[in-house]
Parts: sequence; C-alpha cells; structure tokens
Amino acid sequence: MTRLFVALWPPDHVVDVLLGLHRKDERDARFISPENWHVSLRFLGDAEPTAVTAALDRAHLEPVTARMGPAVDVMNERVLIAPVAGIDQLAAAVSAATRDLGTEPLRKRFHGHISLARLRRNGRNVPRTLGAMIQAEWAVDEIALVQSTLHPDGARYHTLETWTVPTGS
Repeated sequence: MTRLFVALWPPDHVVDVLLGLHRKDERDARFISPENWHVSLRFLGDAEPTAVTAALDRAHLEPVTARMGPAVDVMNERVLIAPVAGIDQLAAAVSAATRDLGTEPLRKRFHGHISLARLRRNGRNVPRTLGAMIQAEWAVDEIALVQSTLHPDGARYHTLETWTVPTGS
C-alpha cells in the first residue's frame, strides 16, 4: 500500500502567477514549495497503485477549464489557498472511478484549491498574502496519480502515472 492522491499539476503560467505572491515565511505561516503546488482531485490515503491505475484507465474524463481566483483565502482556519473552480465534474469522475479504493473516505463536498501555506494553530499574525487578488485559467489536459512520501522536512511527491483529459473544441 502506498499513500496516493489524484491531482492536477498547474501549468507554468499559473505557477508564475503564484510566484508573484508574497511568500516569505512569516511568524505564523509555513509556505509550501512551488514544486508541491497541485490541485487534489481525490486523496486516497493508502491504496494499491495498480488498482487505482486500472480504475482511472476506465474513468470517463470530460473537458474542463480550471479557473484560479479571485483571491487568496483561508480554508479550515489552517491553510492559505488559491481557490480553483470549474473542475468539480472532473473531481466527481475521479471519485466515482476510485470510489472503493483507498483508506480515505470520499469527501461529501469538493473544494478545488492549491495550498500555499500551512498556518500555525491559534496564530495571531495574518499572512500578507491573504486577500491578494489572483487570476488564471487553463484547459485541463492531464490528471496524475501521485505518490506522497512523508519526511521530517515535509512531503515529497512523485507522479506514478498520468491520463489525458480531452480538451474542448
């Protein structure tokens, strides 16, 4: 069993927008490295990669356009995020295909986002980046099965497999 999730890696122009944000670690925020920025479509927890690959091979993926913005926000009081809309249908298709896989239950509601920083519990200092206006969009052309390995200095991600998402006409 391997710790897995299905994700969208943001394209270069989206990464460039996010790199333009103030990201210096602040007293109550630990910013995530750009190479770890992604949109999780489904976190599976521990799962067999071959079973997930077989399930996603059968998934019906429709064209979608991801829209990041309008502003940096906070989710669950502990994560600074860039909201990403327009991908609910894709996340639903991934969840349907992998419904019976992994140790993590399906989430009742999908919240598309890119995590930018982890916030300290009961922290008093609001990161300067909160509320910054951001905007970018892209036609999603690929999803990825990603292995997550936890290390003392943070998670490391490795793409195991990718699937093409058809783009609109």
